[in-house]
Amino acid sequence: MITLFPAIDLQDGRAVRLVQGDFEASTVFNEDPVGQAMLFAEQGARALHVVDLDGARTGRPAQAPLVAEIAAHFPGEVHLGGGLRSRAAIETALATGVHRVVLGTAALDDQELLRWAVDRLADRLVVALDARAGEVATHGWTQITDQDAVTVASGLLRTGARHLLYTDIARDGTLGGPNLNALRRLAEAAPPLHLIASGGVSSLDDLVALRNLRLSNLSGVIVGRALYEGRFTVAEALRVLAGGT
Repeated sequence: MITLFPAIDLQDGRAVRLVQGDFEASTVFNEDPVGQAMLFAEQGARALHVVDLDGARTGRPAQAPLVAEIAAHFPGEVHLGGGLRSRAAIETALATGVHRVVLGTAALDDQELLRWAVDRLADRLVVALDARAGEVATHGWTQITDQDAVTVASGLLRTGARHLLYTDIARDGTLGGPNLNALRRLAEAAPPLHLIASGGVSSLDDLVALRNLRLSNLSGVIVGRALYEGRFTVAEALRVLAGGT
């Protein structure tokens, strides 16, 4: 079954959503992120994807106390990303009580840190690949590299990483639908990795399309704006991902 991860992106202590990773194009959806987490739980969510946007921008954790409060109140699995580019930052993330740590920029820029993280975290590590037009982006999506996402994903197999989060930046926050072709290529290039899809989900039909890819290693999907705007409910999404209509 594909796990649903409602998204809570933290900026200045509030739950927001960006459009295509643009920090200047944010919409505030809830002034109380902890309350938002509890609302998702009440609706049936058993997993959350939390991003410290301020941390992603500055390169170090900025919302640790708020993340710890979310993790303490949410009765399920919490993944955390954003600004985790050092051992100290990763240890800070673990201290907040999250279930898994999402490592992005550092996984590409610092192979020694990646090896340490794989050893330290094992199944609790998720490596994030964020891409625009197939090319990997880093530093809070502000820098586009010349590295191909599929090639990078294939290379991760040698590190011992077990979980891969893929975000199509051009679709993130746009409600334009997920990039199914890119997801299929990644899944086929690195079948041992558990793949989490992110970016563009706008409707239950998009979730049906993801489910119908029938990728054995597609383990999760992150949904943000569509839930906040009420395009479908958590319960409806869970039903579809479980195989219903």
